[in-house]
Amino acid sequence: MGLRLTKPWLSNEQALAKVRGQMGVYQLADADGEVIFMSYAGGRSLGGLRGEIARSLTEQAGACQVRYEITTSYLSRYKELLMLHQAEHGVLPTHDPKVRLGRLSPAGGANGS
Repeated sequence: MGLRLTKPWLSNEQALAKVRGQMGVYQLADADGEVIFMSYAGGRSLGGLRGEIARSLTEQAGACQVRYEITTSYLSRYKELLMLHQAEHGVLPTHDPKVRLGRLSPAGGANGS
């Protein structure tokens, strides 16, 4: 399905060496590849994706893998990924609780709430 973030997982070190100051979304996972945190780097993020990922890695115990996607539509993509995670797992990973989400039905499209 095209909604999922399908890029391969990178080690924390690989991700920080590769990513730059772009805008985009990212996920952190534990050793089993389970997403434990999700966030984004926007226009006001210090250091872009690199800065946000570095900060999040210091705050999220157990995070040892990173994947990211560069996009200027970071906020809508972030919400889309959160809704997809909730639809697939029944719960949200750790994220910014101020973000309001609708509901996503991967088989039938998105419904606002």
